[in-house]
Amino acid sequence: MDLRYGINPQQEAATTVPVQLGRWPVRVLQGSPSYINMLDALNSWQLALEASRVLNRPAAASFKHVSPAGAAVAGPVDDVTAELYSIDRDSVGAITSAYLRARDADPKSSYGDFAAVSHPVDTELAELLSRVVCDGVIAPGYAPGTVTTLSKKKNGRFLVMEADQAFAPPQYETREVFGLRLSQRRDEVTLSTALLDNVVCGTLPTTAAEDLLLGLAVLRYTQSNSVCYLRGGVTLGIGAGQQSRVDCTRLAGAKTDTWWLRRHPAVRALAFQPDTRRQDRINWQIRFIEGDLTPDESTRLSTALSAPAPELTDEQRTQWLGSLAEVAFVSDGALPFRDNVDHAHQHGVAYIAEPGGSIRSTEVEDACREHQITLTRTGLRLFHH
Repeated sequence: MDLRYGINPQQEAATTVPVQLGRWPVRVLQGSPSYINMLDALNSWQLALEASRVLNRPAAASFKHVSPAGAAVAGPVDDVTAELYSIDRDSVGAITSAYLRARDADPKSSYGDFAAVSHPVDTELAELLSRVVCDGVIAPGYAPGTVTTLSKKKNGRFLVMEADQAFAPPQYETREVFGLRLSQRRDEVTLSTALLDNVVCGTLPTTAAEDLLLGLAVLRYTQSNSVCYLRGGVTLGIGAGQQSRVDCTRLAGAKTDTWWLRRHPAVRALAFQPDTRRQDRINWQIRFIEGDLTPDESTRLSTALSAPAPELTDEQRTQWLGSLAEVAFVSDGALPFRDNVDHAHQHGVAYIAEPGGSIRSTEVEDACREHQITLTRTGLRLFHH
């Protein structure tokens, strides 16, 4: 299959061929994928499929640059998400709810995402995808008429891909870098609740275990180092590709805080002009939350609003963030220092899953006991590069 171009437009003559002769794991129904499109499609599809199989619910992922901006399983859509996407939260279908919840985890980063869903795209999801800024979708099937609906998006350039749900990848993976061919056995460890049996301290309720399992599926397809915060079957903040794990923890924690503050009454009370686009509303909400508006931004925000912005004081912010609780936290590698636990605690974390094995694991355990956080050690590292 010819690709539009490589990772960058100047890298021409990009192609892909099946490893197993004649057996394609995906096929293109509409559009022409680039190299990055293909990487996003293949990684996001594996995440959505594995999360769905582990948790026995429809799952979705919103991918950008080969890492998820958000991921979720089907579940309730809250008022903030329903209002933002103009949907009826009480009647939304399962697969649409999974994608909405995944996209709303970090809607700033999901702008122009690649969507993956574990179940066939139905009319409802196709209609939603047709009106959000999204570059493509991969799914195991499409209801009649949905490909036609999606083919009209982006002047026919919207990418629609179908995954073979029965495809079994080869046992070995190979890539070429700078004249060297690297091969390794595929990571085939099955994600299951058995990985969470080693509870070092605290207790692990079923709902928290499900969030931790979702986190393991997410990090398996996220560029390392990576961590994620989750609650209620949704990723609240994902930190990817950082050289320092605690930087990852802090970055994902800041995203978690933003997700929660977007639900603060003051943020919801921002009265935008009727012609303000959805993504502009999202971006202004986040800048308002961050609170460090430049003079130019302050002027432009006031123009975008039909009424003065409400007050969001430091005290209100602190009080609201203090109400976030029952958050799960997963790390793809061992926590090397207790600072990860200390920072995670500031974002409502009550449950942590990590491989263990650090020379300072005792200090990590002590920090969890100090903060009354349940700690489980999986013994499974999930680096992804």
